[in-house]
Amino acid sequence: MKVSKPILFILSGLPASGKSSLAKLIAKEYNAAYLRIDTIEQALRDLCNYNVQSEGYRLAYRIASNNLELGHNVVADSCNPIDITRREWEEVATQSNSRYINIEVICSDKEEHKRRVENRRTEVEGLKLPTWNEILNREYHAWETGRIMIDTAGKSTEESFYELKEEVGGVR
Repeated sequence: MKVSKPILFILSGLPASGKSSLAKLIAKEYNAAYLRIDTIEQALRDLCNYNVQSEGYRLAYRIASNNLELGHNVVADSCNPIDITRREWEEVATQSNSRYINIEVICSDKEEHKRRVENRRTEVEGLKLPTWNEILNREYHAWETGRIMIDTAGKSTEESFYELKEEVGGVR
């Protein structure tokens, strides 16, 4: 019996673009471990009284690597705003003899995105959500490598997920 390599699904996008909603559906569909950077970073703040910089990503890389090496698919849910973190996620997959799929989630309708930001509630206890102005001023590098781009504007989560599944194809 031939077993395919595990997949690291690397999600990226600004807050309130819809990436966590899609990430959870990917985790269910592909029976994947779900790693949310917001949860990891807030736990470091709460449990260690720590001023988190890049530690959440570094911890997530290790957890992802452990799971990939065991043959489990992994979903990495983070803003992943700069090129170096994107390349580090790819390296985690490569070093674990796994595949990776980069997925950028955007909301191209600025008014809809702003409404989402202003109306959402945190799912991570204690997490302070960014304001619309903080999101607009956030550092976010343009992509230099290939990725699947999913625009969630004007679509339900289910419609966006269906589009993503079509883009991913029959990968298992």
